[in-house]
Amino acid sequence: MTAATTVRSATVWAIRYGLPGFAIRAASRRGDLIARLTGDPVLRDDPFDAYDQLRAQGGLVTNNFISATATHQVASKVLRDNNFIASPGGAASEFLDRVLLAALDPSAIGPVDPPSLLTIHPPQHTRLRKLVAHAFTPRAIGALEGRIQAVADGLVDRLPTDGTPFDLVEDYAAQLPVTVIAEILGVPAAMHAEFLNWGNDAAATLDPALGYRRYRRADRALRELNAWFDQHLARLRRDPGDDLLSQLVHTVEDGDQLTDLELRTTASLLLGAGFETTVNLIGNGAQLLLAHPEQLDKLRADPTGWPGAVEEVLRYDSPVQITARIAGKATELADRPVPKGRGVVVMIGGANRDPDVFTDPHTFDVTRSNAREHLAFAAGIHYCLGAQLARLEGQVALRTLFERLPKLRAAGTPVRRETRVLRGFAELPVRG
Repeated sequence: MTAATTVRSATVWAIRYGLPGFAIRAASRRGDLIARLTGDPVLRDDPFDAYDQLRAQGGLVTNNFISATATHQVASKVLRDNNFIASPGGAASEFLDRVLLAALDPSAIGPVDPPSLLTIHPPQHTRLRKLVAHAFTPRAIGALEGRIQAVADGLVDRLPTDGTPFDLVEDYAAQLPVTVIAEILGVPAAMHAEFLNWGNDAAATLDPALGYRRYRRADRALRELNAWFDQHLARLRRDPGDDLLSQLVHTVEDGDQLTDLELRTTASLLLGAGFETTVNLIGNGAQLLLAHPEQLDKLRADPTGWPGAVEEVLRYDSPVQITARIAGKATELADRPVPKGRGVVVMIGGANRDPDVFTDPHTFDVTRSNAREHLAFAAGIHYCLGAQLARLEGQVALRTLFERLPKLRAAGTPVRRETRVLRGFAELPVRG
């Protein structure tokens, strides 16, 4: 990095993570429940009692800086209401996006920066999503099932079955989605390991209290990933393949086409969404079924239950626990005023265990009839574009794993990932 780039990088961290992180830690020490759920590492492994406590305080809980909800009703309203803007940092973030990144340092633009679908609003969002959706039709995703099954079978073929311990995340849960999303993006097989590392490092940018050392690592990963995508997209313009990214490169709708920057941010978002959340879905699902053998027995007796089981995993142990919106205008939530510019933290993991919607919500039940009412993929215009792909990968990966390794069992203590926004395992030791 040049000296100017280093200064801009440090400024971005200070505004987006440093100052908010300081405020979150200070509020956590005072016992503020919103701050603790957002950044306290003590609640990382098991935040669910704290979600219940927050929900007991009302549909919308407010401190001096921000509001939050752990109720399904309010969470759903915020996610579906276009007056609540998907912006990671409000006005400060708009300044970063417009000046420090877009104008001065576009090589650092990542999947949480405009023009990413995560953080833009109509009409720009409507235009971009319409163009991107051409590559993610139900028919296009359904056509991937055979390839996903082949990848799952090939990975299981390499797993030890003699009782030797192995890490289910490293050897299976991470490998399947990174292989699938890399093929969707037209990434050569030789690059899969590097993509895995880039994705793991860049995912840290989702955390609001990210430390500077981890931010620098994530920033380097994003820059390297962006440089590679710039070259890759240029190749696909000259010589398109049969992958979905090639389709996006050459999609034209009423004379409109994605720009290079839109393609790059969309590709990096697809990498993050297509890998990071799905590896957590597979790992969380495997751990839950190992810990609840009676639920696994139900699936072995009736394999048609796997789609419902994946929905219950998404509800019970959501791969994305927290998201946020900014009030675009003054409004009300849960009979409480919400001023324009107020941030609202949506505790997805808490909303998905709201007893007003889910009976006995802290019980893992693969036959739950309304599990699909979860908000694991958000809702409204920012509903996850890759939800169908994630569901398909989760179903194939978990069914194949437990059908082909019937003696699979835990072989040590699982280790949770450090991030609070994404919930999953860094290590999941098992033996087959």
